Amino acid sequence: MASNSPPQPWKPHSSRTALVGTGVAIGIVAVITGLLHFRAALSADSADRAPLPVATTVYELQDSHARTVSYLGLVVAGRKADLGFEITGMILTPPPRPGTAVRRGDTLAALDDTALQARRKATAADLQQVRVELDLAQLKARRQADLIKTGAVSRDAFDETRLRALALQSRVDAEAARLASLDIELQKSRLTAPYDGVVADRYVQQGAIVNPGVPVLKLLESAGQEAEIGVSAERAAKLEPGSRYSLKLRDHTFQAQLLSVRPDVDRSTRTATSVFALPADIDALDGEPVTLELQETVAETGGWLPIAALLEGNRGIWTVLRLEPEGDHLRTISEAVEVLEVNSDRAFVRGTLPDGAAVVASGLHRISAGTLVRGEGVN
Repeated sequence: MASNSPPQPWKPHSSRTALVGTGVAIGIVAVITGLLHFRAALSADSADRAPLPVATTVYELQDSHARTVSYLGLVVAGRKADLGFEITGMILTPPPRPGTAVRRGDTLAALDDTALQARRKATAADLQQVRVELDLAQLKARRQADLIKTGAVSRDAFDETRLRALALQSRVDAEAARLASLDIELQKSRLTAPYDGVVADRYVQQGAIVNPGVPVLKLLESAGQEAEIGVSAERAAKLEPGSRYSLKLRDHTFQAQLLSVRPDVDRSTRTATSVFALPADIDALDGEPVTLELQETVAETGGWLPIAALLEGNRGIWTVLRLEPEGDHLRTISEAVEVLEVNSDRAFVRGTLPDGAAVVASGLHRISAGTLVRGEGVN
């Protein structure tokens, strides 16, 4: 029996969906085709690109190498002391400020000497009085010596006058000694510089009462500075007093004469102290660090390479790129090395590198193992 179902109505959205799907498919095909063409062009460009130019160096094996060994020490003043008075008194003139340069004999501080001056005047007056009495007794004794011959003066009177003159002479000597002692005390009431130097510190101020031996200031000698540097006992045995060695202060390297080496080892540092005389033209501060630089030969097989030729690998292993000829160019091959010594911009290494091998000297960030390169001379 024939179906009498009515025809289905037309749906516009079904046609639009089909058109969109067709457009997306065409776009994907176009993108893939473009990528394939770009990849082919990139491959062709890579094939035609010239090898990168690199700087090269030659690795030369040697049985030993020299290295610089440094020992740290301190600059010390030739003489330094805490100065104080030998007598008791009140500070009348204060010490100079730290950093003040002084000359030998300059007055650094002074005590109030009023009482000493009064005692000196009294003693000087006593001495003058005794001297007058002595002159009178000596004059009387000389006169009696002439009269004793005529019997006008008894022997007893003459002996009494003569002995009194001797006693007065002793008093004169005693008063003179007492006056000299007061002059010494007056001299000691002024603290003078025992040598040319610089005031490093002051411990008292004006008006303070000080006792004998109490430090008033610290004075450092401005000349004759020395360097005390601790070195190993083995190295100390090879140092020769009188010889000159290389010292480094700040960024300045200079030669200094070795004065002596102490015959003992410091228990805390386990080093022997070597004393060097600093040249007069070296401007150093007391306590400033100074370094002794010594050269020693190390019996190790290896060779020097620029630090720029090293590339840090895994687990602390360093690698370099050795150059192997391939046709008209060079191919890089990775080699492992061990760094034994670093000196400025060079490193002494050993490893799988053969003697005389050409190595990439710098620019390792641009290339990797297996890359074709073109050498541009030896550094």
